[in-house]
Amino acid sequence: MQETEWIVAKVPEGVGPGTGSDGDLPFILRVLLAQRGFTTDDQLEPFLRPRLGDLRDPFELPEMDIAVRRILQAVDKGEPTCIFGDYDVDGITSVAILRQLLSAYGLEPQTFIPIRGQEGYGLSDAAVDRCLEAEVKPSLLITVDCGTASGAQIERLADQGIEVIVVDHHEAGVEGRPPAAAVVNPKFGDDYGYLCSAGVVFKLAHALLKTRRLEEVDLKELLDLVAVATIADIVPLVGENRLLVRHGLRRLPQTSNHGLRALMKLSGMNGHVTSSDVGFRIGPRINAAGRMDAPDDALRTLMADSAKKAALMAEQLDDYNRERQKCEQEMHEGALQKLKQGFDEAKDPVIVVGSGRWHPGVVGIVASRLMRYYHKPAFVIAFDEDGMGKGSGRSIEGVSLVNAIEACRPLLEAGGGHHMAAGISLRKDNQEKFRQAFADYVLSNTTEEDRRPRLEIDAEVPLEDLSLDFLKSYELLQPFGPGNPQPVFMSRGVHLTEPPRPVGKNHMRLSLRQGIQERDAIYFGGGDRELPDPPWDVAFTIDRNLFRGRLSLQISVRDIRVAQ
Repeated sequence: MQETEWIVAKVPEGVGPGTGSDGDLPFILRVLLAQRGFTTDDQLEPFLRPRLGDLRDPFELPEMDIAVRRILQAVDKGEPTCIFGDYDVDGITSVAILRQLLSAYGLEPQTFIPIRGQEGYGLSDAAVDRCLEAEVKPSLLITVDCGTASGAQIERLADQGIEVIVVDHHEAGVEGRPPAAAVVNPKFGDDYGYLCSAGVVFKLAHALLKTRRLEEVDLKELLDLVAVATIADIVPLVGENRLLVRHGLRRLPQTSNHGLRALMKLSGMNGHVTSSDVGFRIGPRINAAGRMDAPDDALRTLMADSAKKAALMAEQLDDYNRERQKCEQEMHEGALQKLKQGFDEAKDPVIVVGSGRWHPGVVGIVASRLMRYYHKPAFVIAFDEDGMGKGSGRSIEGVSLVNAIEACRPLLEAGGGHHMAAGISLRKDNQEKFRQAFADYVLSNTTEEDRRPRLEIDAEVPLEDLSLDFLKSYELLQPFGPGNPQPVFMSRGVHLTEPPRPVGKNHMRLSLRQGIQERDAIYFGGGDRELPDPPWDVAFTIDRNLFRGRLSLQISVRDIRVAQ
């Protein structure tokens, strides 16, 4: 594993003790806000206290007016309608949100989610074939979280008299706009490019209710699902995303969605909910169903009409998640074994591994683990018995997988996604050629310095400043995620008051001392780390911890080095 370079951010000019527009904020919080570009009252207030009243006109999104007219036409005529979604959290929540709204309008749409291992992503031919086997063929099909790059399939549906509305957030394919009746995708406009599909569906719901109001529908009731999708899809928490997630997290503890309540209870959540809770407890359980080729079980959980049904379905999702974890661990160990057979950590700029024994639903998670450990862009590929592989990639900052896929396009059967996470299809015979082409792309578009692992540290904080009052102000910065990363702090010259204590499978409990101040800390994943002799510099994040009714500030160690 490469040595990580620590980069400590400078205090922005004009920020010092006793300065700032909000005198109640600690100095360190004003530093963090200034680093994020928020210094004046008109910038600080919307960021620290975003209001739903600040939501902009949903008709600013491309072709929203066309989509609204066509959907209301289907409502008025009682047309057979199908909502076609993806099998991940964003797709499944998008289907649940839109189905709930259309049902309120009196339209009872079919729902369809592809089976990942058999039909692949989105509007594949195999998925369309199965979708059209329904007793009543739809005259309107609404895709959510897919469809933007499915021009051929949309033409095929049109030939059968089925109109398509695309509600998506993915990048356009080389063909550009698909031939749908409407394409509501911010990537075809000049704004809102940060939204996930559930966010786009929320804007569609807002536009529909603005056009034809329903007294019994409260738009705020949809925010919990939107927040879950936005966090799980790892889109930037900026603009309206930040607003939607902030208010959605507040609603989650009192959600009326039986499925979400069951998942929170099952995963031990209570009271205050953070983006980390969603990302590590709720999201993986919903995702696991799709990864294990049972996406409809996740959808049924979120659409359950009773607490009893939801509890049973949540248990099933938990079983899928445990199965997924076992499968993931076996694949991860297998990938590490393959990397021993020729991978040179010092020279190879990328990781590409594949096997015919791996589950295609888990390749993305394993790619993410390899990327984080080696700090290299990684693709993990599961090949079927015919030698066709489905792979998933995760990237480091500065390497766009979208651009890399375009550079390697002649070697691929298909490929696309986001800059930091993408999927590919390729034949086994082309795996090594793809690895070399991918490596050539990275070497040609980055420098060795660009590829070095870095730990960006926002501010130095003495342990004595880490109080509950500090935590209260700090939480105004939430929710954390891409675009608003959780701050990383450091404390210098830290000693141990007692030897480290192992916790769980691979974690470590540390008792830290700086001067006369003592704090407990947890080092997740640090159980096998060989620590230098103190004193240390410690890099860490902080979180709220509620245990047996007692609130405390938790220090989570990110890295440790010899004190400098």
